[in-house]
Parts: sequence; C-alpha cells; structure tokens
Amino acid sequence: MGAGIAQLGCLAGMRTRLHDPDHAALNRAIDAVGARIEREAQRGRLDAREARAALERLVAAPTLAELADCELVIEAAPERAELKRDLFRALSEIVASDCVLATNTSSLSVTALASAAARPERVVGMHFFNPPPLMAAVEIVAGLHSGESALDAARAAGEAMGRRVIDAADGPGFLINRCNRPFSLEALRLLSERVATAEQIDRICRLGGRFRMGPFELMDLVGLDVGLDVARSFHEQSFGEPRWRPSPLVASMVAAGRLGRKAGRGWYEYPPSGSHRPPDPEPPPAGGAEGLVVIEGTSTLARQIADAARGAGWEVAGVEPEAGGGRPFLVLEVDREHNRAGRPAVGRGTSPGEDETARHGGMCAQPAATPAATAEDQRRGAPRAVCCWSGSLAALEGAGPAVGFHALAPFAECGLVEMTRGPGTDPSAQRAAERFFTSLGRHVEWVADAPGLVLGRIVCALVNEAAFALGEGVGEALDIDAGMRLGLNYPRGVLAWGDEIGLDRVLGALEGLCRERGEDRYRPAPALRSLCLTGRLGRATGEGFLAHGAQ
Repeated sequence: MGAGIAQLGCLAGMRTRLHDPDHAALNRAIDAVGARIEREAQRGRLDAREARAALERLVAAPTLAELADCELVIEAAPERAELKRDLFRALSEIVASDCVLATNTSSLSVTALASAAARPERVVGMHFFNPPPLMAAVEIVAGLHSGESALDAARAAGEAMGRRVIDAADGPGFLINRCNRPFSLEALRLLSERVATAEQIDRICRLGGRFRMGPFELMDLVGLDVGLDVARSFHEQSFGEPRWRPSPLVASMVAAGRLGRKAGRGWYEYPPSGSHRPPDPEPPPAGGAEGLVVIEGTSTLARQIADAARGAGWEVAGVEPEAGGGRPFLVLEVDREHNRAGRPAVGRGTSPGEDETARHGGMCAQPAATPAATAEDQRRGAPRAVCCWSGSLAALEGAGPAVGFHALAPFAECGLVEMTRGPGTDPSAQRAAERFFTSLGRHVEWVADAPGLVLGRIVCALVNEAAFALGEGVGEALDIDAGMRLGLNYPRGVLAWGDEIGLDRVLGALEGLCRERGEDRYRPAPALRSLCLTGRLGRATGEGFLAHGAQ
C-alpha cells in the first residue's frame, strides 16, 4: 500500500520520500515502484522521459528524521492503533507545524489517532484503495479536529495523483468500506442459512450482478483474519449495530488457519499452479422460442423481461392489452407483493389491496388490470413462476404449485436468473421456467428458498447501508456511487442500482426480510423509506437517490 501511494506521488510530480523501518523492505519497495513505472513506459502507457523524472523524484528515507521538510506525510502502517499513534507522536516532533499528517487507515478512528499528534487539526484521513495505482479513488476523511486547510491540502494531493476525491466523515469504515459491508456479511448469512454454497453465491454475483469477484473470493483475497478484525472493529465502534455483527463462520475459519490466498486455503483451495475455480461458462444461446408467455406486472423488471422474451421469439401477453390468447406456456408473476398482514396483496386472480397504497404513501404505482389474454379461465392449469422479491416462495405461495425465481433490473445486464422450489412446486413449472429463462440467454442457478434469494438480498442490503450512510451525513450520493465503482470495482453505483431496481421494490424486499427473519439488521433506512413515501422511487419516476430527468 505504501509503495503504491509513493508511486502515485512521484508520478504526480511530487518529491516523494518512502520510509520503512525495515531497510530490506524499504529497498524492495523502491525497486518494486521502479519496476512498475518502467513496465508502464515499455508498454507505451507512460512517456519514457516522464518515467525517468518520476523515478528521480522517489527517494528512500531510512529514518523518520529524513521526513523533516515534508509538507504531507501519509502513513500506511499496519492496522494497529497504537503503532499509528506512536508514529504521529514521533512525527509531531520532526515535521514543521504546518505539515499535514494523513492516515491511510481503513477501519480505525481518525479522531482517535489524531489525539496522539501535537497538532490534531493537521491530521486527516487519506484512505486509498488497494492497489493504489489501479483504484482511482481516495477518501478524504475529516476527524473531529481536522482543520479545513489540512483537508484542502489532502484533497489537492489526491487530485494531483489523478484520484477521484471523496469526502467522508469519520466513523466505522468511513464511507465506501462501510457501504460495502453487506457484500460479505449478507453472503455469510446466506451461507449460514444454507440458501446456497459459497461457490454458488460467488457465481451468482459474477454472472447475475457482473461483479468482478464474488464475496467469498474477495474475503480470501483480503485475508479472513484481516476481514474478521475489521468486522470486530465495526461492531465495537457502533456499540453492537446488528447490521455489522461479525460472522461465526469466519471466526471458525480463522481459528482453523484457513486465512485465504496467503495461507493457500480459505473458502477455496489455492494450488501452486492453476486457478482456484473453473472459468465461468458462456451464456446459453438466446432465441428459438415459440408460444405464449404471460408476464404479470408493471415494474421495470416486468417490462424488461417482456422485452427480452419478445426478442427470443415468445409471444407476450399481460403487458399490452392487445396481446394474443391461448393457454400460456408459462405465467410469470413478477410483481406479487405482501400486504402488512403478511398475506399476498397481488396474486393469482386478485387485485391490489389498500394496504399497499398506504405503505408507500399512496404514491406507488399499482399493477395494471389483467388483460383478456391472461384471464383466469384462460391460464388455469398453466405453469406459474413467482418472483421472490418481497418474500420467500413459501410466504408468497405456501405449498402451491408455482416455482420461484429472482433477477434484478437492469435485466439486459443480468446474465443469470436464480430459481427455487417449494414442497408443492409442480415439476412442469420447474421445466417451463428453466426453459423460458434459458431461451433468453440466461444461466439458471437453483438455490434454496429465501426472501430475495441471493443477489436480490445482497444488493438490497447494499442499497440500504448506503441509504443509512447518506441519511447520517457520512457522504453524498454521487460520492458513494463513485467510490463503489472506482475504489471497489463495483459494476455500478449502489444508489443508482437501487434507483434502477425501483426503491419501492428495494423497500419491499427489506420488509419481506424483516417479516420472515424477524431481525433488526434488515430494518429499512429512514432515507429509503422517506423517498418511497414521497413517491420518489428512482428512474421510473425521474427521481430517487439521484435525479434522472423527465421520464
């Protein structure tokens, strides 16, 4: 981390001194930075003259005393509070009074670290993401004592390094790592509930959500011991926030020495040569379908599935009233939801109840009336698939014959559909739904029954955590989304993703989890609920967490 930050500094035109008390480690770091810069020049990504000038600006500093004339010192020491505090005490006696001391901590309190410095107002957080030369974001974290001039200097340095500067308040995980907590924690809950295996959860996140890496692969990369320390820090700093409760599964893995890649074994085995997993399969070919499918619902997802079905050759009814008739090959109930009493509010042959309107303040769009092509007498006996977004298949269907499924908008970018079955699920519904989604060019992954299945639950938890951070003033919406994309390689910003899904749908998923799991960890953020109550549901209404213009 320290070498990567030094690389950014010297390439930005700054005279850069790199210190490490271990002289052998210091020399290795200097050599590594030089090798990376030279490699970039050989590949034509960096002018050879600029590369030479950058290397001349990078100097080894074997002692702290050699940092005396620095205007900015960024510490990237291991995540041990007393070690960092000792560094700030020592530096306070060496550097000038106007030198900015920045900590690259990802989980410790900037305010607590600053108290060890002689001038706490000159201490700020500069949280880079690993590896710094590739991750184009840096969080500038204001502790309680951080002065505006020190924050301005840190922002200017981050911008000079070509990073997207993100302002964040001091607190557990600051902004971006905090918003990322559900990615691993919710995956661990899904594993502990045996909804899916670690391999399945990772595959669903990669193929269904377009994440570059699944949560269990990421935990192995970071190190399970490191992740456990961070989880404990979050839980301790928040005085036991249920959303951040550490997982006993990780504690057991750490106790067994299965720490991830660095130990050769974590959630996966890491052989000396070869990959820890097979490559993901290519998507099945789309098209070649014929017959009638009924798609009930007016949500974004319902419309997008209908568009994909038409493109694959299906005749689609239930969206346009002029669609054709005949017994359907499959009926998809995309928007079925519960009312407050826990009973289906929109189901087969029913119409929405008043509770649904009241729950969203009267602003939530109601499903359209069933067109003639999908009348009960016409579709009786047809296989049915129910979208498990506001509850599990068992809660929505009981022991009925339907099969469950889940996918997220935007459906065009969703390469995988999750499916589940109940004790009464008709095998013909399983076969029909699997054939239908395969014909759309989507992978199908069978998982156990649960509200939101896998990806829906993880993504809605991510949106909810970002909504909590936004409502608490930890950061701004655009900064949250930029940080998730540029600092963590997310496929899109989580707040924009929530707007695309529909915030009423995100709220419904969280309420379904609250209802079925009975845990405070799934309580919706006040900011999310407020948007839904005032009809700002995301892209479909032109405004949600972000502004989307006229729709």
